[in-house]
Amino acid sequence: MEYRYMVVPSPVGELTLVARVVAHQAGLAAILWQNDKPNRVRLGEMLEDKTHPLLLETARQLSEYFGGTRQQFDVVLDFAGTTFQQQVWQALLTIPFGQTRSYGEIARQIGRPAAVRAVGAANGKNPISIIAPCHRVIGATGELTGFAGGLHAKETLLTLEGISLSSDREAQKTGHARRRAVQIDTAQGCLF
Repeated sequence: MEYRYMVVPSPVGELTLVARVVAHQAGLAAILWQNDKPNRVRLGEMLEDKTHPLLLETARQLSEYFGGTRQQFDVVLDFAGTTFQQQVWQALLTIPFGQTRSYGEIARQIGRPAAVRAVGAANGKNPISIIAPCHRVIGATGELTGFAGGLHAKETLLTLEGISLSSDREAQKTGHARRRAVQIDTAQGCLF
């Protein structure tokens, strides 16, 4: 097994795309942020490869996403994590473009309603950011919470998807907070 990577520019900073190659088959193992914390995603030794077909295809699809012409991704994913983490990451893949979910909703979706904090921790370890859209997970009251790429990147991705981050009067009247984020909570100290 070996890891191949390439670095691509994006509106949220440079992204490092990582493929895991096993016996000539590859799956996308990670999309790392420019200022990602070391060891947030544990990978083996990586070799730069600007011509690997999976990495080129991932870069093309990300470019379309950032250009506003792609809402779903179609690349082979290779998640490596615990069974619980993989359940959370699979749940992330079900969040439609332009929608958000709370950590509690994800916990209920995977059948573990009391595991909200554990869902947050697994979300923070999501190795395939953007494609497994951890940026679409927000606090129960609609606030943005920590994000491995930084809150500015999270806000940029949500705005790109048409999710309003400003106070919405109708949402306030109905008490529906999922579609708005009126405060940024950085006190949690977690990477989600």
